[in-house]
Amino acid sequence: MSSEVHTANPPAVGILRPEINDALVRRDRLIPHDGLSTWVEHYWTVAWELDGPGFVSEVVSHPSVHVTVESGDRPRFGYPMPAGLVHGVITRRFSQEIAGRGRVFGVKFRPGGFGAFTGADVGTWTDRVLPLSAAFGDSSAALVRDVLEAGPDDDRASLMDAFLLDRVPARDKRYDEVLAIVRDIQGDPTLTTVELAARRHAMSERTLQRLFRRYVGVGPKWVLQRARLHDAVDRIDSGRVTDLASLALELGWFDQAHFTRDFTALVGQSPAAYAARR
Repeated sequence: MSSEVHTANPPAVGILRPEINDALVRRDRLIPHDGLSTWVEHYWTVAWELDGPGFVSEVVSHPSVHVTVESGDRPRFGYPMPAGLVHGVITRRFSQEIAGRGRVFGVKFRPGGFGAFTGADVGTWTDRVLPLSAAFGDSSAALVRDVLEAGPDDDRASLMDAFLLDRVPARDKRYDEVLAIVRDIQGDPTLTTVELAARRHAMSERTLQRLFRRYVGVGPKWVLQRARLHDAVDRIDSGRVTDLASLALELGWFDQAHFTRDFTALVGQSPAAYAARR
């Protein structure tokens, strides 16, 4: 069963303007069964009850596929509620209106984990939201029903544990390679090029790109840049940035102008403007 470990204020890496989300939305995080840790990073929950117009939640998304069971008083992602959904990797800024009432129980798979778990070529699902049945067939209907009927998040986590544990695949050595490379990219800010990543892991750039497209759903260059942008947003949000030019160079941009262009294209405002809101 789940270890039922909660984080009252889970890390907000990737959530833009997290102070707004934390004021209006209840967030939590739960640890899945140990037997799923190879593929699943964590479970997450959000819930809200808002009067008035609500707000738009924006996220600089991670290279992960998410499975969600959602309910609420209005459609989301073009689907009537309640629904079980699979969210492919989102390459743009992820925006979703949060209004009325809603609740979501989500599964965040590790980068490449969903492809290894299901055998799906997740590159075909990038930037798409699909019914859960696209991944798990008719059995998804019973899972959605059971999760929706369960009250506490701990009970929902236990149901998801059981569902996924029944479907654990054989170990995939190629996925192990992909996961090791992704962890290296995310954990080492000095790793800034696909060439360097391929050389460090003793494979050709072409092989690296093919593996990422199949398992992660996006190329290694995208994962590299997104990891560094996550680093930038996190440091700005935590107040650890005093010089944006130095930050740009430290995270691998050629100069501050290139960093500002990439940051603005994704976040919707310049690094200076985003930092100034604090």
